[in-house]
Amino acid sequence: MKIAVLVKQVPDTETKIRIKGDSSGIETDGIKFVVNPYDEYAIEEAIKTKEKNGGGEVIVVSMGPARTVESIRTALAMGADRGIHIDDAGLQADSHVTAKILAAALQKEGGVEVIFCGKQAIDGDCSQVVQGVAELLGISQVMIAVKFDLREDKKGALIQRRIGGGSQEVYDVSFPVIVGAEKGLNTPRFASLPGIMKAKTKPLAVLKAAELLGESKPRVSFVNYRLPPERKAGKILQGQEPAQMAAELVKLLREEAKVI
Repeated sequence: MKIAVLVKQVPDTETKIRIKGDSSGIETDGIKFVVNPYDEYAIEEAIKTKEKNGGGEVIVVSMGPARTVESIRTALAMGADRGIHIDDAGLQADSHVTAKILAAALQKEGGVEVIFCGKQAIDGDCSQVVQGVAELLGISQVMIAVKFDLREDKKGALIQRRIGGGSQEVYDVSFPVIVGAEKGLNTPRFASLPGIMKAKTKPLAVLKAAELLGESKPRVSFVNYRLPPERKAGKILQGQEPAQMAAELVKLLREEAKVI
């Protein structure tokens, strides 16, 4: 069984973001980059699926600059077999372009039965790329999975999907399929020291994003990056009787906050 995992490298959630002087993006110098947290669940589920299948291959696919290799190596240290780095140097990619490139890379690889990925990336937070890849490849998709069980014939899976109100849907899908992962699907394993050492020698191919993209162009451009305005200090009412405080609160809500 050939299993792929789509991984994105994102800024650490504790990173202090700084905007470029021309407002064209964020300053990347000094930022700690990590594997997108939701993608960690996808990596774990891919490895578990290979183990349950009794064999196979887990391929990590990631698009980004040269530093992206670090995140691919992290996945390889967890237990993936090989990686594909799609170098996007000089490319401005929106969700559409990213989906086109990833789909082309998967088509080039061929024979992939299951594609795992995180439900969304925590930087752009768009949750669009996965659906685009599925559409371009013409395969089924299940978003967002909380349980994945191989069928007995190992040609499909039963996938539980979370929906609103605490309910779940169960899908019986045949491969190929793309599956979005989130917290609760599993507990990602830590990379062991032997795994880290082995990751250094595991195969890692490099593809050029521009060659995979063809004539497609971005449909969305991002301009005028700005940090959210600082929150104003709050007011604390004290030293009065409850009735007086309630009256003062209503006055502030009406005259200053203008919410009533």
